[in-house]
Amino acid sequence: MIAAPARLALAASVVLYFCPSLPNADAQQSATPSQQQEPVTKPAPAAPAELPNAPAPAPAEPSLSDLGFTQDQTQADPKLQALLKKRTEMLKIHQRLGLITAAPMVAALITGPMAKAKGKNGQPIQEPTQANLDFHAALGGATTALYFSTAYFAIRAPRVPGTHKHGAIRMHEALAFIHGPGMILTPILGIMAYNQESAGEKVHGIASAHGAVAVVTTAAYGASIIAVSWPIHLKFWEK
Repeated sequence: MIAAPARLALAASVVLYFCPSLPNADAQQSATPSQQQEPVTKPAPAAPAELPNAPAPAPAEPSLSDLGFTQDQTQADPKLQALLKKRTEMLKIHQRLGLITAAPMVAALITGPMAKAKGKNGQPIQEPTQANLDFHAALGGATTALYFSTAYFAIRAPRVPGTHKHGAIRMHEALAFIHGPGMILTPILGIMAYNQESAGEKVHGIASAHGAVAVVTTAAYGASIIAVSWPIHLKFWEK
């Protein structure tokens, strides 16, 4: 009988004879590492060449700390924000009431001649009707109430410390020294003139200056509005 190792060798030789394309295990094991397939590595992309006339990269913008501001200085102040919000709201009301006040003020100025006695010396004096007097007086009263309501919101608006007024705002406030006293004198003189007209008298004395003071007051008031509102856009009414 043929020994086991011999039978195995004989079987292997028969297989190799009929299937010569099968790989030889001994040859695979004896292959050197250099003969084995190595992984292909892609070369790293080359860095782009710098152009001779290429602009230099922009420098980084300085931060607030670089400019000398501390963290406390750059944080929002809640008290200051609340102060600015209240001031803005009150000044918006001041602006709107100011424009509303202009309507009865101009109407009172226009109806003034209707509430005045007409006629020169030596001629019959035509007294104004009581309706005209009452209508003119009502317009004057409405103007006075609206005017001082408007002034209240401007005076009571909180001030922002460290700010200075200039330009149109200074002009606006300077004109207040004209139409402010005028709005005090005009109603007083108007009441005096009204009493004289109601008594059938011709307006005389200091009451006769009622019309002239009213004209100057209205002109100064209109100029103060134009100083800060011209040109007036629709967005002026936005909240």
